[in-house]
Amino acid sequence: MFSHEAPQTLNTATNSEPHRRTRSDHASETAEDYVEAVADILAQQETCRVKDLAERFAVSHVTVNRIVDRLQKNGLLRTQPYRPITLTRKGSRLAAQCKERHEIVYQFLLSLGIDEATAAIDAEGIEHHVSPATLRRFKEVTAGRKL
Repeated sequence: MFSHEAPQTLNTATNSEPHRRTRSDHASETAEDYVEAVADILAQQETCRVKDLAERFAVSHVTVNRIVDRLQKNGLLRTQPYRPITLTRKGSRLAAQCKERHEIVYQFLLSLGIDEATAAIDAEGIEHHVSPATLRRFKEVTAGRKL
């Protein structure tokens, strides 16, 4: 049950690293979701507008405008007031990387027998937090499956 021994000294640097990485992953999550969404919308229709992103993420136009402004400052998107949103070269590369990472995680979850709807939902969260080493292993495990 409970031990009355003194707790062992923990290596703070080692124990804080996963938390530091998770915070960093969360910081880039919105940017990744938005550039991936812009790429998807542009692949489906000619233009991507604030209203398209607001509908996709079920958020207000104000929220989308703030995020688009930040992503524009980060060199991922281009737009002007009342004009469509486009991806920069940097944004296009990030969107392609995100799409590939999402598909690898999704296919891995399917290989475990997870149903498609659940795998799609879970992949959306996992894709932002999976390390490159784990992602490579997911890809190896699902080799031969449609990626």
